[in-house]
Amino acid sequence: MNRVWLFLIISFFAFSGCENSSEQPVKYTDSPADTFACCKNIPVNTDSAISSDPIVTTGAIPVLCYHQIRDWTSRDTKSDRVYIMPVATFKEQMQMLHDSGYHTILPDQLIAYMENGGPLPSRPVLLTFDDADESQYTVALPELDKAGFKGVFFIMTVVLGHPNYMGKEQVKDLAAQGHIIGCHTWDHHMVTKYTGDDWVKQIEKPKAELEQITGMPVRYFAYPYGLWNDEAVQQLRKYGFTAAFQLTGKQDKSEPLFTITRQIVDGNWSAARMLKVIYRKEEEKKPVAGRPLSGL
Repeated sequence: MNRVWLFLIISFFAFSGCENSSEQPVKYTDSPADTFACCKNIPVNTDSAISSDPIVTTGAIPVLCYHQIRDWTSRDTKSDRVYIMPVATFKEQMQMLHDSGYHTILPDQLIAYMENGGPLPSRPVLLTFDDADESQYTVALPELDKAGFKGVFFIMTVVLGHPNYMGKEQVKDLAAQGHIIGCHTWDHHMVTKYTGDDWVKQIEKPKAELEQITGMPVRYFAYPYGLWNDEAVQQLRKYGFTAAFQLTGKQDKSEPLFTITRQIVDGNWSAARMLKVIYRKEEEKKPVAGRPLSGL
């Protein structure tokens, strides 16, 4: 597989940062606000060299990332609200994507496009959901159904069956309906800190559990905090993953499939603002003259 070809084929966008430092283990309680330790202050990746070369495409393919879909409460801080999408706003966003001619794709399609220039629908968008929050099933799923959309759900297995999180039957149902179930580790410890048996605990066992629940292979991974390093990529390959998703930073030239970037959809954004962000990023990624391209 020609890595230069892969790198030139496609780019993704991510520029939404996170706030308030927290590298402590995530605590899972009945309080939804406690879950945001998994995302605050995503550090800059310094473990692998990131290419500064321009990524040439015929237009950015948006890869959007959501966490909780619920209305804000008085307990939610300003930084929390970045990761909480109010219900009405989420509905408007899905409707606007639909009405604007966007079509959801799944990772298999995206990888086929990256590797072989496989076909994509007009205005493709990839929707992803992190952490297995129950609102993704009870609130987001019906809206995806209305729009005819499919998504990718990255699951932390430690939370399954806990209050405010999905249970195994809900995860199984998502897979049965054609959504993709991906791995998000056991309890959201960042992969750059793993040693010894951590790879088994955080990667091998969660992957096996999700495959047992769904009866399907689990081939996609989302890095906790968006952080990755070379060892993590090699371990993911070892355990049979096809690709992995980060949050911030540029797609790595030597590992484009394992450094796919995503855009966190800020809970403060209206549907119109979300679409404006997508349009602006598409405009920024117009083809550069004299460089090889692959058309959509």
